[in-house]
Amino acid sequence: MTATYQRIVLASRPKGAVVPENFRLETVPVPELKDGEVLIRNHYLSLDPYMRGRMEDAKSYAAPQAIGETMIGGTVGEIVATKNPKFAVGDKVVGMAGWSEMGVSDGVALRKVDTTHVPLSAYLGSVGMPGMTAWYGLTQIMQPKAGETIVVSAASGAVGSVVGQLAKQRGCRAVGIAGGADKCAYVVNELGFDACIDYKAGNLKADLAAATPNGIDAVFENVGGEIFDAALERMNPFGRIALCGMIAGYDGQPTVINNARVFLTMRLTMRGFIVSEHPELWPQGLGELGTLVATGKLKFRESVAPGIAAAPEAFIGLLKGKNFGKQLVKLA
Repeated sequence: MTATYQRIVLASRPKGAVVPENFRLETVPVPELKDGEVLIRNHYLSLDPYMRGRMEDAKSYAAPQAIGETMIGGTVGEIVATKNPKFAVGDKVVGMAGWSEMGVSDGVALRKVDTTHVPLSAYLGSVGMPGMTAWYGLTQIMQPKAGETIVVSAASGAVGSVVGQLAKQRGCRAVGIAGGADKCAYVVNELGFDACIDYKAGNLKADLAAATPNGIDAVFENVGGEIFDAALERMNPFGRIALCGMIAGYDGQPTVINNARVFLTMRLTMRGFIVSEHPELWPQGLGELGTLVATGKLKFRESVAPGIAAAPEAFIGLLKGKNFGKQLVKLA
């Protein structure tokens, strides 16, 4: 076994847009295991928009990412050494080892996974935190009924793509919003949405109105800004909004809601949520998602960056919408 491994730490907090200099690549020794610990060789790292918020030293739902420490992040990998009787060498596991080729865990937040019918990487996407985020927002907040129209922003991404497919399976009209004709074609032709609006085409409001002739009953919001405003204008009475992300403001721009009056006139409900705060529902959600992926009824796409050193540029690209589907870094 190698004596060292590489990791990426937060070198400085971003001032505006994230830049490569905010990160630092380090080579560190493999630690000795204590009783109860396992050593994991990470195969994939998940890159997700929430990481941008953690880079700020600001009050939020979680503590800020510490300077000089391994960047936070979900990982899947294989146990290569163990002093924990619950885990054996060769076990495939999902955890939070961060931007690192290897990780040590006491096993508390580690989950064994079966790769017989579900690819290992999918446990960071459709059968992982992004999939659960989609499942929770749709089933617990949007609560769509058959025949209703739901709208999903960032529809080709790891979360949005799952929302739309789950909504279709529940008998809804699913309308996505994405950036670029290729992403919209994928959302409709591969994922099965009824329509997808290319916000880069310059006709956002008119195109969204044409795609939602009966209005919008529920929204899964990942972006904010003008995209959210456009959806709000189409909301039906008693519409529900699951507020998952506001990526339009992740570089410090204000994400103003310009037509807040519609919350009153249409009697809307909006709820923000953090999916990790609802562990009691994960078995149910992951059970449904795993079955759908294993049987080919839930499709997904991945963008994979090669090697730990590629993580910063891949993350910056993710924040700019350059990824297509779930953004991963292949570590092994």
